[in-house]
Amino acid sequence: MSAQDPREGQGPQVPAKKTGLAHLRAATGYSLAGLRRLMQETATRHQLAFGLGGGAALVASGAGAGHFIGFLILFCAMLAAEALNTAIETVVNHMSPEWSEMGKDAKDLSSLAVGLMIVANLVYLGSVVAGLI
Repeated sequence: MSAQDPREGQGPQVPAKKTGLAHLRAATGYSLAGLRRLMQETATRHQLAFGLGGGAALVASGAGAGHFIGFLILFCAMLAAEALNTAIETVVNHMSPEWSEMGKDAKDLSSLAVGLMIVANLVYLGSVVAGLI
């Protein structure tokens, strides 16, 4: 940049907002990048195995389409909670690399959210397989 450039010394420039199809394409790319990052987590791979096992249990129990849809919705919510948990842990580790009570609380609460979604998935799946719903 020349000495007369008003942007000089202001740090990185914010890219222009995308609209329309360009925005949709960019958002899809961000989501796929998030999925690639999430797949690095052992917990996510365990949850995917649970999802496959849960789907197999639904097939074996003769569950209807509505039960599969309900399970898919809960399963996606569980993965979303895992993604948010991973995001919170990443930010806390960056902002507070040393131990702190606030960092511990943030991580524990996000872990609780994942745990509650796991319980919801197990209760739903068990209820369907047992013929309660």
